[in-house]
Amino acid sequence: MADSPNVEDVRKDLEKQVADLKKEVTKIGKSLSARGDELYDDLREETEGAYDRVTRRARGAGKQARQQAHEVSEAIKENPGTAATVLSTVGVVGFLIGLFVGHALSGNSRRWY
Repeated sequence: MADSPNVEDVRKDLEKQVADLKKEVTKIGKSLSARGDELYDDLREETEGAYDRVTRRARGAGKQARQQAHEVSEAIKENPGTAATVLSTVGVVGFLIGLFVGHALSGNSRRWY
């Protein structure tokens, strides 16, 4: 019966250690939760800032595109003959490039000319 108090002491010591560990795990969980909240708030603020910057740039790009389109339309109004010539030339060149690329991709070894 001399061993009985030692077993009881060990059991009580282990129960105390388990209780201490539970307290530590709870503290760590709360700390991680608080840190997660801080990270979430920081990330949300950075995301909002990035969204604002992108929105401003997109508005600026849209404004610039509208301005350039207006300038092009004014140039076409002032020089309709030149505009027609340039657009026709671009169309013909695009057609010829398409023709050459189509011929090259068809694998046909016969020459078209």
